[in-house]
Amino acid sequence: MPAIDPFESELLEAFDKGQLVSIATKSELAQFKAAARATGVKDKRVNIRLSAGDLSDIQVKALEQGMPYQTLIASVLHKYVTGALSEQR
Repeated sequence: MPAIDPFESELLEAFDKGQLVSIATKSELAQFKAAARATGVKDKRVNIRLSAGDLSDIQVKALEQGMPYQTLIASVLHKYVTGALSEQR
């Protein structure tokens, strides 16, 4: 496991002291819950190949959203196939 840098150490200390407060809005929390529900039923496994750069970007986005990157990928795919996510032109 990599060493904890000073910023991470400071965050852990603040968490342990109960000093961190969620900034997520009710609508954001609802989106997170919906994403969790949509990806909760996992009955098939899929393997895909991604470029290292794309995977890294996905992992960063997942961290920003506070979820595992596999969950983010599944959520995006689910939204796309259900029409909740469409391609920008």
